[in-house]
Amino acid sequence: MQLSRIFRALALTCLAAQTAALALGPNSRSHIKPYKRDLLQDVVTFDDQSLFVNGERILILSGEFHPFRIPVPGLWLDVFQKVKSLGFNTVSFYVDWALLEGKQGDFSAEGVFDFKPFFDAASEAGIYLIARPGPYINAEVAGGGYPGWLQRITGKLRTPAPDYLNATAGYLNKIGPIIADAQITNGGPVILVQPENEYTQAADGIKFPDGAYMQAVEDQFRDAGITLPFVSNDASPSGHNAPGTGEGQVDIYGHDGYPLGFDCANPYTWPEGSIPTNWRQLHEEESPNTPYGIQEFQAGSFDPWGGLGFDQCATLLNQEFERVFYKNDVSFGVRMLNLYMIYGGTNWGNLGHQGGYTSYDYGSVLSEDRTIAREKYSELKLEANFLRKSPAYLTAAPQNLSTGVYTDTSDLIVTPVTGNKTGFYVVRHADYSSHDSTSYKLQLPTSAGNLTIPQLDGTLSLNGRDSKIHVTDYDVGGTNVLYSTAEIFTWQTYGDKSILVVYGGPKETHELAVSGSSKPKTVEGDGVTTATKNGATVLNWQTTTTRRVVEVGDKLTVYILDRNSAYNYWVLDLPGTTGSNGTGNFSMDSSVVVKAGYLLRTAQIQDSTLHLTGDLNATATFEVIGAPSDVKSLSFNGKDVSCKPGTNGALAGEVQYTAPKFDLPDLESLDWKYADSLPEIQSTYDDSKWTAADHKTTTNPRNLTSPTSLYGSDYGYNTGNLVYRGQFVANGKESTFFLRAIGGAAFGVSAWVNSTLLGSVPGIDAAKDSNSTFTVPNLSAGQPATLTVLVDNMGYDENGEAGGDEMKIPRGILSYKLGGHDESDITWKITGNLGGEDYADRTRGPLNEGGLYAERQGWHLPKPPSDSAPFKDGKPTDGITRSGVAFYTAQLDLDLPQGYDIPLSFVFTNATSSSNTSSSSSDSSSSSSSGGSNFRCQLYVNGYQFGKYVNNVGPQLAFPVPVGILNPSGSNSIALSLWAQDSAGAKVAGLKLEATGKIQSGYGEVAMSPMPAYSKRDAAY
Repeated sequence: MQLSRIFRALALTCLAAQTAALALGPNSRSHIKPYKRDLLQDVVTFDDQSLFVNGERILILSGEFHPFRIPVPGLWLDVFQKVKSLGFNTVSFYVDWALLEGKQGDFSAEGVFDFKPFFDAASEAGIYLIARPGPYINAEVAGGGYPGWLQRITGKLRTPAPDYLNATAGYLNKIGPIIADAQITNGGPVILVQPENEYTQAADGIKFPDGAYMQAVEDQFRDAGITLPFVSNDASPSGHNAPGTGEGQVDIYGHDGYPLGFDCANPYTWPEGSIPTNWRQLHEEESPNTPYGIQEFQAGSFDPWGGLGFDQCATLLNQEFERVFYKNDVSFGVRMLNLYMIYGGTNWGNLGHQGGYTSYDYGSVLSEDRTIAREKYSELKLEANFLRKSPAYLTAAPQNLSTGVYTDTSDLIVTPVTGNKTGFYVVRHADYSSHDSTSYKLQLPTSAGNLTIPQLDGTLSLNGRDSKIHVTDYDVGGTNVLYSTAEIFTWQTYGDKSILVVYGGPKETHELAVSGSSKPKTVEGDGVTTATKNGATVLNWQTTTTRRVVEVGDKLTVYILDRNSAYNYWVLDLPGTTGSNGTGNFSMDSSVVVKAGYLLRTAQIQDSTLHLTGDLNATATFEVIGAPSDVKSLSFNGKDVSCKPGTNGALAGEVQYTAPKFDLPDLESLDWKYADSLPEIQSTYDDSKWTAADHKTTTNPRNLTSPTSLYGSDYGYNTGNLVYRGQFVANGKESTFFLRAIGGAAFGVSAWVNSTLLGSVPGIDAAKDSNSTFTVPNLSAGQPATLTVLVDNMGYDENGEAGGDEMKIPRGILSYKLGGHDESDITWKITGNLGGEDYADRTRGPLNEGGLYAERQGWHLPKPPSDSAPFKDGKPTDGITRSGVAFYTAQLDLDLPQGYDIPLSFVFTNATSSSNTSSSSSDSSSSSSSGGSNFRCQLYVNGYQFGKYVNNVGPQLAFPVPVGILNPSGSNSIALSLWAQDSAGAKVAGLKLEATGKIQSGYGEVAMSPMPAYSKRDAAY
């Protein structure tokens, strides 16, 4: 104990001396010419501390958002504005190669895949972009972003194999110029580009790291016109391809971090030792001459088939996680932080990989339906706005973490981040997962000497799973805040006066000191004790839900809030001269601070009126606590707000929320039409236009275990359901049929002989393939017979290891054996989506359709010919009474009120009557009048597949469909496929439409995405 006291005193003495020395002059590194590594332009540069844009040092606060996961360009600005309103200035985005080049050499980036509306929306919102076009992206998308035709190249993926690099060159020659045109050097929002993705590990026998391979990828980007700095995202802080490593090095090294992993099944468990402690040290070892960047840091989690749903992921990675882990990142001096995901979206149209279901909500900051109901949004807003108003942080140096040095308890860890003058002290529990509340006093070096804080009454407290950033000598518009134990939300200066907004947790004691003696005046609330100590004016209080406002001298007004109240405050940038902290016409140099409600989007001053836009979900009191002095009136969403003077003359007025009035249609009462979508099991079906599965060899690394290849990709079928027909002449000895099939996690397979179900594998979340032996009914010798096999392709595997070729794991039939026959006795044909890689629907892309009969005909598109044969009356809640695939379609008319954002979801009632099982079912199995529980559905809305529902696996029951795909004020075509895997058939137990929000919105009308209607497909079969 005595030694620790001596050590603490010495540390404080040294730091005080350092602070005093630094106070004599500015940090020289903030004025030197930015560090350059033979850069090809001078707009985006960097040194060892941060990025510079147009010569201005900036902090990158970024969130990951993939435009392809919400195919409504009219909503991209909505997401950008919600990100901007957090206090963020950047969005990182992946490009999914598989959606753009479904056939080699056939590149298409139009309609919902067009990048220009995405770039334009980012610029309009004032958001920078980090482009991550791969070629490999991972991202929980099919193949990790690789198009299916890559399965047919012989070269190892993610290596310098010539055929692989030839393929990537074709892609980058197309996507590269699109991104190059959007570089900030060309007036666009893109400021950084990431080649490759998580190039961190390789398969056995593969050279790694391979500088020649990385250099080849980078050269392809440069050849396409990319001049911006390259960044990397090592999957862990391992230093791969960091500057100075030679061939293949990037300009700015970064890494990823997912410290809590992906165990959403235990959302309250923070495993011991999961919080990073050495990342800054590793950065200094691996890339000391570049700013510290975490290119992906955890903001949510994926959830697998059979998981427990994304609400549990949101609980695991909630606001407490943000407080502890994001502030821990701050303690490392992170200057480029990208959160994965800020908005997850939807794996519509088969774009997801085999390990995940339709929703890609990710438990992220914004929910899949774009609502901001999660508290983690508000917490993140507090943290981001503090950092963006703390320029001293950008040149501050992280120190070692310690216990018992800056506090009087070893139960807490403090990491100082100290700079020219200002100190940032990040405090957390030594046991980072602790639920305890710990009392403490601070012992900090300041320009007034070493101080024990609080100086007045009480002690500080840190509640369980919390962290705080205390500051010393913090500049607020020329006023020195000597220290603050309360956390800072924001500050702004207008003329010669400044406001400072601070907050604390429930019932916490806090203290704030301002250098210089003055007589503070409490102008709102009470309970603030004031005194003069060590030449500073000290404020001390206990946090309550009542706001306190204190004037300190004639230049500073302090707003004291509790954390939950602070959630209702917004900082909005005003349009002005273009600055590096905002693209387009936005600059953080001039902002307003407003207390409001659910969401504020934009602010603009015209003719002394502050015009705000935003959204409400309840009546709210608006109060403008910070704005230029010429603001005299207020409007919201184009309507004047009746105001009265608030504290210090602030404009204040109530804005009414009016609940929308509407009725949603009863989906079960719609005029549903039904058609058989598996006529292939009928003896009269003509498969003459099908593809002959006659390849006796394959380029796939998995050797054939059947006489001819039955891999879907060998015939250009890379998405959705695969259908096989095997013809043979019966000999009467067919007793069993063995089938090994593969489709990815939770896939299903059914097999028929003639029209009789042999059996099904309903699928389980843990199985990617299956081995089944079915009993074959007696067949007449000498008679032709047909095997029909339906396989659900759940998406290709990702390819996390360089050279691993996991993406090439095939889909379809691996092997088979019909009793009494040689394998060669069966002649196979195969089909998938109409046209295969020459896909029929150019609007919705190469992955949206699978091989079901109804999909090949185009009946899932708007206005199918449902008033004529083969359609007849029938609805999914009636279902079918035997195995097969039913297809249902109906018109859904909506009349939602304008001026509201009303997200809608299609919700299934789960009908599982037994546990998740891998057992096979056949016509000999028991049945019930209610149908079987093993079935699969696909939901189509105006031709876009927006739901893949697996009744016996789950977990997803609700499928959000955004406005722009759904027409809120008109007619919609909806369709449902129902694959009954049991002999008893199946029916949907219930299907309804639910509103997940009733938001009064100033966003405006959303343009509908392109949705060409049905027209007869002459090539269909």
